[in-house]
Amino acid sequence: MSDFPALKNDRFLRALNRESVDVTPVWMMRQAGRYLPEYRATRAVAGDFMSLCMNTELACEVTLQPLERFPLDAAILFSDILTIPDAMGLGLYFETGEGPRFHKPVRSAAEVEALQVVNTAKDLTYVTDAVTMIRRELNGRVPLIGFSGSPWTLATYMVEGGSSKDFRRAKAMAFDTPEVMHMLLDKLADSVIDYLNAQIRAGAQAVQIFDTWGGALSHAAYQEFSLAYMEKIVNGLIREHEGHKIPVILFTKNGGQWLEAIAATGCDAAGLDWTTDIGNARQRVGSQIALQGNMDPTMLYASPAAIRAEVGRILQSFGDGNGHVFNLGHGITPDVKPEHAGVFIESVHELSAKYHA
Repeated sequence: MSDFPALKNDRFLRALNRESVDVTPVWMMRQAGRYLPEYRATRAVAGDFMSLCMNTELACEVTLQPLERFPLDAAILFSDILTIPDAMGLGLYFETGEGPRFHKPVRSAAEVEALQVVNTAKDLTYVTDAVTMIRRELNGRVPLIGFSGSPWTLATYMVEGGSSKDFRRAKAMAFDTPEVMHMLLDKLADSVIDYLNAQIRAGAQAVQIFDTWGGALSHAAYQEFSLAYMEKIVNGLIREHEGHKIPVILFTKNGGQWLEAIAATGCDAAGLDWTTDIGNARQRVGSQIALQGNMDPTMLYASPAAIRAEVGRILQSFGDGNGHVFNLGHGITPDVKPEHAGVFIESVHELSAKYHA
């Protein structure tokens, strides 16, 4: 049994398991972020982004900040998807205005062979310490989500040496020397399994895999280089802990065309970006898995009335019944007014009640 207090609000977990809820649960990707003035103040104290991630108390503080402001139905660990390649010794750093960079990109078979699978208990204790502290501080208020980047997404950053518009180096490795890319993805999948299982043991009650760049691949390449490794991870995860099921969410940005294949991995839910109609997605896979999403994040720049109307439209598209976690189709952006995020969250709760009557 658990050492943590019982959950007071479990509608997020119930929705992922396609059980009945009173209203549609809602959280936001990147909900602890730069759009919040309190986050910017804490980040200034930390000094830089990775220092914030690696400070257990401050990572806990920023995870909880959006919950103090909004009636969200889940908390998500404050961390970064690139913790795994950083722990592999690639030397992660952030360039102002340029995003993440690595001092030692991985571009040859020898460099891939030299990589060690991450041992989370040894290499990433700052993450698991944060999970445990956040879970304690939540005191059963809402569930805590752990997460990782997908192997393909992590590989793109590792091979490119940072962000990329066309992924030319990563795709060249995949197409010219697929055996090298598969070796890299296999090590990353094993690392992600270890990492997410450590988060679950530390207190995470659901996990999400962010496949940010899977949608940049062709149909065949997505199946081979992205989805196959996410399926390996799903099969390697702890699926029950503390007497409760641990739901797994797979989110491939621009992945709506592969929903049936995503559902077949054994995951519990698929995250949708805003380019897929959620009603259509439900017709295709809704009897197998829950769906998470999927309002365009830039909608939060619109008026409160427009935000509310779009929430209503998405709820109507999904329709009556269970299995929907409301979210944005990608992370909330830094210039959004916090009040507009508040309108979004309150509209989901208010307008969804009739679909669960």
